[in-house]
Amino acid sequence: MTDTDPDTAIDLGARPAPVHRAPGTAPARVLIAAGSDPGGGAGIQADIKAVTALGGFAMTAITAVTVQDTKQVFGFHPVPLDTIRQQMSAVLADIGADAIKTGMLHSAGVISTVAEMVAEYAPTATLVVDPVMVATSGDRLTDDTALAALKAELLPRATLLTPNLAEAGVLLGRDLSEAGPETMPRVAAELRALGPDAVLVKGGRGEGGSIVDCLAVEGGTETFAAPLIDTRHTHGTGCTLASAIAEGLGRGLDMRAAVIRARAYLRGAIARAPGFGGGHGPLDHGWMIAEG
Repeated sequence: MTDTDPDTAIDLGARPAPVHRAPGTAPARVLIAAGSDPGGGAGIQADIKAVTALGGFAMTAITAVTVQDTKQVFGFHPVPLDTIRQQMSAVLADIGADAIKTGMLHSAGVISTVAEMVAEYAPTATLVVDPVMVATSGDRLTDDTALAALKAELLPRATLLTPNLAEAGVLLGRDLSEAGPETMPRVAAELRALGPDAVLVKGGRGEGGSIVDCLAVEGGTETFAAPLIDTRHTHGTGCTLASAIAEGLGRGLDMRAAVIRARAYLRGAIARAPGFGGGHGPLDHGWMIAEG
């Protein structure tokens, strides 16, 4: 199926439909394995904010510490594999997780470690894989060994894979920089053949500059389109969307409902970006909380 997202007609900052917890019930437990962004716009910091804003309980396993601002990355410091393993095992053995979301997994060793921990401690948890593989500059962030490990060890376990078009191109081994919305259903279906239950390909450009995402599930594909928000403050959009979906799936929403809700939350956060920094600034992750 190929349709237009029913939230297309919303204003740029429309509130997602509320999903309330029954009194006395616990929030969705979401464990995030990703890198840290000291500016708070992306990575672990964005993940925590998104999950919390939507009512979930965020937990973390930090895979790397970066040194960056809104304009560039100055340093990258990997966390030892055993420390990643200990973080995940400690949280999963004690608190558990309804959903696990992965972000920056920069090496084959990190990918294998995360896959091992998921298999051992949370084999039935929802797994959302955001394949952070391509920088804004277009540079590859992972080598071929890491790519092979991702395909072999993590994608077959994934409930949802959320690549942008550049990352989809890396996964499929071809350039998708010129791909339009009409090719996204085929790209999403090809990626789903790599093992994940569902795939959300992000960032196509449609007519009038609209932003197009495409979801592939067992029953087919569906296209979601919304007007472009003209802003340079888009740091961490991929992290934010994937974590918002993970929270929705962790609380029991079906895939389509979780995607639509997360997209509405993300658009509100982009539309209300505070304008911080001289480059690609952060979003307003807490807009729903601030506005009551």
